[in-house]
Amino acid sequence: MVMEPVTGFFQLLSDKTRLSVLQLLWAKGELCVCEITGALEESQPKISRHLALLREGRLILDQRRGTWVHYRLHPDMPQWQRLILTECFAQPLMAMVLETHLARLGGPADGARHCAA
Repeated sequence: MVMEPVTGFFQLLSDKTRLSVLQLLWAKGELCVCEITGALEESQPKISRHLALLREGRLILDQRRGTWVHYRLHPDMPQWQRLILTECFAQPLMAMVLETHLARLGGPADGARHCAA
């Protein structure tokens, strides 16, 4: 999906699942697809579809490690996009949503629980 940079960026942010994925990656740095599905309590096909759109929009990068694919924010994301995400995620309601997702994610050892399925 090739889009004009500004409108394309906001179109990607307009979906709750994609926004939550970006917020998790913003908070945790890098996550496996299985960790994302566990934290958001969504199906793997749904999360993978949203991850593909975020990757096409150059907001995230992926890296395969064995069976699993890990995702992180794109290091070459323009500064204006990073500023918007930072401001967005700093809002109290977004912080409450993140707490819920992080609680589902659990600690470092808990990620293995999600990926073992």
